[in-house]
Amino acid sequence: MILLRGRRRIGKSTLAEVFGREADTFLELQGLPPRPGLTSSEQLAAFSEQLARQTGLPVLSLASWPQAFSLLANQIRGASCVVLLDEVSWLAIGDRDFAGHLKVAWDLELKAKKGLVLILCGSVNAWIEENILNNTGFVGRISLAMELAPLPLPACDLFWGARRERVSSLEKLKILSVTGGVPRYLEEIKPAQSAEVNIRRLCFRKEGFLFSEFQQIFSETLAARSPAYERILRALSEGDKSLGEIAAALGRERSGVLSRYLRHLELSGFVRKAAVYAPGRAAPSRLHKYRLVDNYSRFYLRHVEPLKDAIQQGLYATASLDEIIRWDVILGLQFENLVLGNLPALLSSLGVGSSSVRSAAPYFQRRTDRQEACQIDLLIQTKRTLYVCEVKCRSRINREIIEEVSRKVDALRVPRGMSVRPVLVYEGDLDPAVESEGYFDALVRFKDLLAAKP
Repeated sequence: MILLRGRRRIGKSTLAEVFGREADTFLELQGLPPRPGLTSSEQLAAFSEQLARQTGLPVLSLASWPQAFSLLANQIRGASCVVLLDEVSWLAIGDRDFAGHLKVAWDLELKAKKGLVLILCGSVNAWIEENILNNTGFVGRISLAMELAPLPLPACDLFWGARRERVSSLEKLKILSVTGGVPRYLEEIKPAQSAEVNIRRLCFRKEGFLFSEFQQIFSETLAARSPAYERILRALSEGDKSLGEIAAALGRERSGVLSRYLRHLELSGFVRKAAVYAPGRAAPSRLHKYRLVDNYSRFYLRHVEPLKDAIQQGLYATASLDEIIRWDVILGLQFENLVLGNLPALLSSLGVGSSSVRSAAPYFQRRTDRQEACQIDLLIQTKRTLYVCEVKCRSRINREIIEEVSRKVDALRVPRGMSVRPVLVYEGDLDPAVESEGYFDALVRFKDLLAAKP
């Protein structure tokens, strides 16, 4: 049994290529998307119709999931078969015992089928964690569990195909500031078109794929409490916040309920909880901040949703994006997300072995009588070195960046015996003085991260 989870849509053709290349049979059975009033009977009826279409069986009336799984088991023949239960949490709608029925069916019938590979795939990570991963009934039954994370930057670069050498890194950054590394979103870009044309087509037209995607995500993936989740993401769309700051933005008290909602958003790939590692400390401090790491969600909330009604009227179908989007603001936040999500590529560019890294996370310290306030985009710590990484996206990066980073370094309380190495990760035209003065120990271009070797 294989478990795939994550809000990173993967198609039947890809799964068939990866898992079913040599299989005699490949069956894909998907749950109906959540909607008010959807019942288990409707899910069973859809299951029966899909099974009939792929096996030649007549459409049968199914009364329960044990009956459905038994029917499925009877159709597994041949030396090898791959069965994909796609959006397994949707299949469970209306039946609280669905996971138990699946476990019993596996133990009594399915696992006895030689050559069977059963794949459970789902985007509702909170349901999967509660009902599969943390369910003692599935202990020892999952052979492989994979989280479908965003693609690394070098893999994203391949979506430009033969044109990737001719397309600028800034244009790619604009596309990735909207799509992140979600493969389904990247499939929608047309490499022959500019970033502006692509983004306008996908986001600022009522028929655009990414115009309606946000609401679809919440109706399908986090349906039960989607208004609460959306409010949290709106609070985080302006920048990182602690639990207390999120609670204040929502006008509510800190509580276990809010922490649970944030945990669900973490599991679903929207939010990341960042621990703060003080310089020289192997263990994190008690300070934590939450970050909206899903580039699409931030872009939608900041730039698409406020114009939703006008977009539906067609008023932005041909508008210039420079009149709609403050690129200097949004690209900075989105660029940081891309860098934080691609640490292996950055470490490779720095010549730092991943096994030597003790911690790598954004860092902030509050002002006290003994120290100045300080916020560092990324602080990488090894046993003897602190890499102070400034992540910057500007059309022109002037010498002032040296003074800016120097103030941050001076504010750090560096343990005795540790070296400090400033690093600039950037996109934009770099003032020659920045390189000639030799302040930074490494200058890493976004182009370098796109081309990094694994």
